[in-house]
Amino acid sequence: MKVFAGSSNIQLVNEIVDYLEINLGRCVLERFSDGEIHFYVDENVRGEDVFVIQTGAFDSNFHLMELFVMIDAFKRSSAERITAVIPYYAYARQDWKDRPRVPISARLVAELLEAAGADRVLTMDLHSPQIQGFFSVPVDNLMAAPVLSDYIRNLHLDNLTIVSPDAGGVGRARWFAKLLGAKLSIIDKRRPAPNIAKVLHVIGDVKDRNVVILDDMVDTAGTLVQSVLALQNEGAKRIFAASTHPVLSGEAVPRIMQSELEQFITTNTIPLKSEAQSNEKFVVLSVAKLFGEAIQRIYKGTSVSSLFC
Repeated sequence: MKVFAGSSNIQLVNEIVDYLEINLGRCVLERFSDGEIHFYVDENVRGEDVFVIQTGAFDSNFHLMELFVMIDAFKRSSAERITAVIPYYAYARQDWKDRPRVPISARLVAELLEAAGADRVLTMDLHSPQIQGFFSVPVDNLMAAPVLSDYIRNLHLDNLTIVSPDAGGVGRARWFAKLLGAKLSIIDKRRPAPNIAKVLHVIGDVKDRNVVILDDMVDTAGTLVQSVLALQNEGAKRIFAASTHPVLSGEAVPRIMQSELEQFITTNTIPLKSEAQSNEKFVVLSVAKLFGEAIQRIYKGTSVSSLFC
């Protein structure tokens, strides 16, 4: 087993190899002066089980291309099996035709990964679990819920309600609420345009209750901030948010800082933006152990499913 890193999330990779108690694979990953990617493997990988870790952070287009180039190099170096470890799967939100004449970009990324030579994919909290069906190779979709729920459980919140910020996340929120023995509530919203959400009302009783808004990712934080206001109007007490992927584009960080959220709890699938790192409102939990354990089990050919709960 050999683990190699793209340039998107070196800190997470280092935590994973520390958990596995192995050295990071040797390679050279640079850019030519015109911006093209220059990569070569600096050790023998013939017949090896190779894991390439690269997340869709910030410059997703560049990091995806970097991943394709790396996978191709390992394939041409006669690696026995190549697993693409993608903590945050970029383009996951474009997984169906929501209007005429648009691409299904999540499917395109899956096809490009397979064309590059990936034999398996390991990821976390896909925006839609059905994306696994876009692949003809095995896909393991880990869940951050055990890590997030352990932290929330240690907050000792009584009268707890888990809130789904939209109808699409109800299944995730229901399962999370079951883990914590909490009640479930739903935000009813409409999205008139991309990255613009309008909250209508709260379904379920949150009056005088502690609430956790649960989502797979937070991008511009527009939905999150409006959800906080709606919950306040309904009489919620302490309001927290939990999300696997802190995309946090545009004005997301200042919006969260200025909101009435007590804590924004997330993971390190994507490096937290520098302006948020020193703010106590942002809590980052590591998923390195989950990924390390999954990599180890894939290498040994044992069950990965027990990590999903």
